[in-house]
Amino acid sequence: MLKLQGIAVSPGVTIGEALVLDSEGFRIPRRFVERSAVDTELARLQHAVADTAREIERNRDAIRAELGEQYAAIFDAHLAMLHDTKLQDELSSAVRERNWWPEYAVSRTLRRYAKVFENLDNHISQRAHDIYDIEKSLLRNLLGQRRETLAAISQPVIVLAHNLTPSETANLDRRFVQGFATELGGPGSHTAIVAEGLEIPAVVGIGPFLADVSGGEPVILDGNQGIVILQPDEETIDRYRLEAEAARTVAKKLDRLRDLPAVTTDGVRIQITGNIEFPSEAEQCLSRGCDGIGLYRTEFLYLTSRHEPTEEDHFTAYRDVVQATPGMPVVIRTLDLGSDKMLTETKSEEERNPCLGLRSIRLSLRQLPMFRTQLRAILRASALGDVRVLFPLVSTIVELRQARMVLADVMEDLAEHGIAFNAKMPVGMMVETPAAVMMIDAFIKEVDFVSIGTNDLIQYTLAVDRGNKEVAELYNACDPAVLRLLRRTLDVAAEAGVPATLCGQMSGSVMYTQLLLGLGLRQLSVPASAIPEVKQVVRSVSAAECRAIADKALTMDAAREVKAYLRDQLRRLLAETIA
Repeated sequence: MLKLQGIAVSPGVTIGEALVLDSEGFRIPRRFVERSAVDTELARLQHAVADTAREIERNRDAIRAELGEQYAAIFDAHLAMLHDTKLQDELSSAVRERNWWPEYAVSRTLRRYAKVFENLDNHISQRAHDIYDIEKSLLRNLLGQRRETLAAISQPVIVLAHNLTPSETANLDRRFVQGFATELGGPGSHTAIVAEGLEIPAVVGIGPFLADVSGGEPVILDGNQGIVILQPDEETIDRYRLEAEAARTVAKKLDRLRDLPAVTTDGVRIQITGNIEFPSEAEQCLSRGCDGIGLYRTEFLYLTSRHEPTEEDHFTAYRDVVQATPGMPVVIRTLDLGSDKMLTETKSEEERNPCLGLRSIRLSLRQLPMFRTQLRAILRASALGDVRVLFPLVSTIVELRQARMVLADVMEDLAEHGIAFNAKMPVGMMVETPAAVMMIDAFIKEVDFVSIGTNDLIQYTLAVDRGNKEVAELYNACDPAVLRLLRRTLDVAAEAGVPATLCGQMSGSVMYTQLLLGLGLRQLSVPASAIPEVKQVVRSVSAAECRAIADKALTMDAAREVKAYLRDQLRRLLAETIA
């Protein structure tokens, strides 16, 4: 049994069969061969061995001509390993006697060989790299055009990968993907956000571990604690099954709050709206008792297609959500991605630092036809219900005014063509940078509402790339600098009488609920899965108690101290609630 610690980005506990994707994207599940097909699969394996041998020979001859015999000897060693009688017998036996799929036989057998070398305490341990190289070559030749994608998964699995892009995550089939874990990644990344929206348990930033697992092996993924357990024993499996069952029991109890309002014990009404990534999630929010949709991320339209979405694509997606939530507000955020994350044909050249580059409202203002298309669809949807538009990553007053000018121009165009829309549709901006907070008194005069995006606000305030596991421990919502920026934003908004909400991951964690209420927040937008827990906390505290907690936290000068204090306050609250 091997226990690995990573970063929890989407809650939940799941136990299942591993599907391993290495950095080259190979999909190696445990699959069995029908007896009638054994000879055919053995022949395919032999062809792959022959093709791999020819590749090694070509590489050897090229290196010999370029660098000499000494370096060519490396490839001779690879050939010797590949043709080793014991290895070939094991591979053939795995297919013929165990009925293993050849790809699985290669992966399982060669990784076992590699682990033996890695455990040796001398220079021979380096030969493990040679074995991994041979494994990849064999798999490449075996899979060929048969390489499968994540979208083709057709059985329950836990995906283990070097990394997953936001688009790959968005395309995961929730019917079969029980969870995923990656070697790379950090908290607050777009991949993490999509996973949370899909309600898929996920752990990222584990570091190298794929060499320790083969497809088909049992895996436990604990998205609450950020833990992945490989080859778990029966006792551990039973313990986690009990934990998962206990979580389901708690969820059933919280379901009783669905139709009750989120009101503090001293009578303060708190609006709890839902964050959604896909139209289907609106129903999940409603079933948990939301007050509307506080953040409708529209990136999925771009992440799941290689072509730019049409106006009708946009309108259909927005219409579905508005119609699913009659009488409730639906806040639609315009595109909040950089060109580096888009799969559409309008890709820009690679940016050295996408977080500080052409993204969000900057990209929309640069790509005006694309921006106008989205705004037309949002305005058309505004004729169907309480739709509001939200501009992301606004950092200067000029950006906000330019975005509003484009919106006004689109309104004029729709009016000329007799197309219905709400001419008084509320317009808001995301507060995600220290610059926006420092200028909030000017911004607040030109918007109908503000929404604080803590994921980016934390990143830019602390100069921490939220997708980088190397600095993940520095990405901390409890940092005093972040708390002071939140306090300033909420104070200015309250004084101006402008509604303010918070829609980052911070809002979905009950550890921060009392703090946020104490800072003056009266509307939270959270993932669907977090709605019942947040509502329970709101209904268990008074606004006065929360103000005292916030005031105390603001006197602290270290994130660790703030976090320990908030955890202690939550622990006390839960103990009183249970009692």
